[in-house]
Amino acid sequence: MTQDELKTLVGQAALQYVEPGSLVGVGTGSTVDKFIDALAASGMQIAGAVSSSVRSTERMKALGIQVLDAGEVTSLPVYIDGADEIDHGGCMIKGGGAALTREKIVADLAQRFVCIADESKLVEVLGSFPLPVEVIPMAAAQIARRFESLGGQATLRAGVVTDNGCQILDVRGLKISDPKAFEADVNQWPGVVTVGVFARNRASVCLLGTSQGVKTLSF
Repeated sequence: MTQDELKTLVGQAALQYVEPGSLVGVGTGSTVDKFIDALAASGMQIAGAVSSSVRSTERMKALGIQVLDAGEVTSLPVYIDGADEIDHGGCMIKGGGAALTREKIVADLAQRFVCIADESKLVEVLGSFPLPVEVIPMAAAQIARRFESLGGQATLRAGVVTDNGCQILDVRGLKISDPKAFEADVNQWPGVVTVGVFARNRASVCLLGTSQGVKTLSF
């Protein structure tokens, strides 16, 4: 199966975690696009969706799915999103689509995070995928130097401005063996809006697209 077919497979599989009449948190990216399409095609009636990006909001509205502002919601039963990497404990690297801050906000509202990904995203240790970090522009050079002191090489993602008006640093060369401690540390650096490690808001379930079908990992 192609990677696109695997994404379609897990996008459809995620529907089983959405209760009719309930709210759902919706992430960002090409795999999530498949979930949005599957949700619209299913005809399932939901109370509405909370979106983590302008991109997903526009896609859902175009398909007739009501989108609510995160500020209108106190809790979500489930959040469906992809990952750039996920380890065997459910911790993830996210932010390849530059929506990591809003993704983390919506994930924090959810009782359950369901990650949808193809099998290439499952890793032993996080860090092979360049770590996205959303930063205040004034602090970008300073934060890059701090990553250099940890052995990472941080580069500014050219031409990218986030939905929050900030910039993205992509950090290569890291091996993140303790994601929870790493996330807590980097999030305290002045000028960091969000680091793309999702350990505090890790996945509780991962639907992994494989050549043998969808494999369910529970954490």
